[in-house]
Amino acid sequence: MSRFFNSMRDGVGFDLILVGAAMLFLLALAGLPLVYNVLMSFQQVDMFTLGSLIRPFAGFTNYVAVVAQPEFWLVTKNTLIFVFASMAGQFVIGFALAIFFAQNFPGASTIRGLFLVSWVMPGLVVGALWSSILAGDFGVLNFLLRSVGLIEGTIFWKSDPNFALWAVVIANIWLGLAFNMLLLSVGLAAIPRDLYEAAELDGANAFQRFWTITLPMMRSTIGAVMSLGLIGTLQQFDLFPALTEGGPANTSTVAGYWAWQMSFQLYDFAKGATISVMMFVLVLFASVVYVRSTRHEVRG
Repeated sequence: MSRFFNSMRDGVGFDLILVGAAMLFLLALAGLPLVYNVLMSFQQVDMFTLGSLIRPFAGFTNYVAVVAQPEFWLVTKNTLIFVFASMAGQFVIGFALAIFFAQNFPGASTIRGLFLVSWVMPGLVVGALWSSILAGDFGVLNFLLRSVGLIEGTIFWKSDPNFALWAVVIANIWLGLAFNMLLLSVGLAAIPRDLYEAAELDGANAFQRFWTITLPMMRSTIGAVMSLGLIGTLQQFDLFPALTEGGPANTSTVAGYWAWQMSFQLYDFAKGATISVMMFVLVLFASVVYVRSTRHEVRG
């Protein structure tokens, strides 16, 4: 015991206590809920057995039932559109802004800081803001589109089946734009300026410098941005109740919001847990692919 206190006084072993405390914290707040959710997806769960760990075993019945739901393929299509459209918009615009603010001009840092406001705002606040912007009768977006002659009538972004999902996509792109710009700006700052100067002396134009220097040097950063973007987009929830509530007729319902509807509107907790497990497996697969690709890159 005295040896333990002496090592603590000397600082040896204190790092192990910090790591152990962090692991216990993650286990309590992430590990146990995850295990509980996975167990629930293989059980028959109702309001009376929700708080119990011992429930009738259902095997893969819940997974089969979820796939057999009439709205399963519509929700799957909506989820794919929402994820890929959001990631593409956030990445392309974020990359363009990162390159723009990498230039030296007065006020660049201040303006870039203003973009970060959207990142720190709660999702429900962003949803309320875009709910006003996308309003059919008095929304700013319809006013701007009519002003430049792109539309003549009124688009009901939140209630039209053809536009409801895209309304959430637009809001989500705006919400995640600053995060993409910030990470990509860090990657750009790590590229040696000498490479651009040498390429410019060799006669390379701006596109050639971007294609041969910027993209190859930022491969790992881009991979991290895309992986984090996938996880963040799949976890997005707040915008849907604030904008469309999954409607009309499930045309803007994605997997995460569908899992919430199953659990807390229909009280089918087993199917809600099953949908969540399916999403977790997808995110885990994407994360493993990214980690393996970066590991090969480091070894190479």
